[in-house]
Amino acid sequence: MMYNKDRQSADDLDSQPSRGRLITFEGIDGSGKTAQITRLTDLLQALGIRVLVLREPGGTPIGEAIRKILLDRKHMEMCSETEMLLFSAARAQLVRQVMLPALAEGTWIICDRFFDSTLAYQGYGRGMDLDSIRWLNRLAVGACLPDISFVLDLPVELAVARLAGRQEKADRLDQESRAFMERAREGYRHLAAAEPDRLVVVDASQPEEILAKQIHNVLREGLAI
Repeated sequence: MMYNKDRQSADDLDSQPSRGRLITFEGIDGSGKTAQITRLTDLLQALGIRVLVLREPGGTPIGEAIRKILLDRKHMEMCSETEMLLFSAARAQLVRQVMLPALAEGTWIICDRFFDSTLAYQGYGRGMDLDSIRWLNRLAVGACLPDISFVLDLPVELAVARLAGRQEKADRLDQESRAFMERAREGYRHLAAAEPDRLVVVDASQPEEILAKQIHNVLREGLAI
């Protein structure tokens, strides 16, 4: 879903008493983010909260064009630096064209991935310099930071089993090795340990409905919904 408004600086958010909330979902592919985002969206809308669901990369015409390049299996030769810069470019556009205006109007945003993915995948997964990625993330998002981020933690063998059913839809990143997925999963754990107040690790091997209730309880306590 796209939200077309004029661009707004990150500093304007501080003067908005009715600012919305930014909730992000993270985790390796196959962890069940889509299902939990759908459940949370339904819950918030039932409470009368205006919700905008976004995905990374994507959410804007520029971001969707970048997404096609990033996920196309024809581009297996893409180097890590190009990959990181493309993700960041799509993110910068999404923040300024969509997120900041929506948050300023009081809309709650649920985003499938955000800057933590770049640290987990390109940093821990590909071994790129974490400080360089953090600098690039700050440039891309400015003051637009998540209020809370859920890390859906799932053993790689379970994730691979889930992904096996969608091989016909597999994209470039789905071709990565199990070792890469293990490094990304471990990266998320390191990130959560460093920011426990924002990054909440949940066990994604639980039944879908039980996991949804756990996420709801965390939000009810943390964001007072």
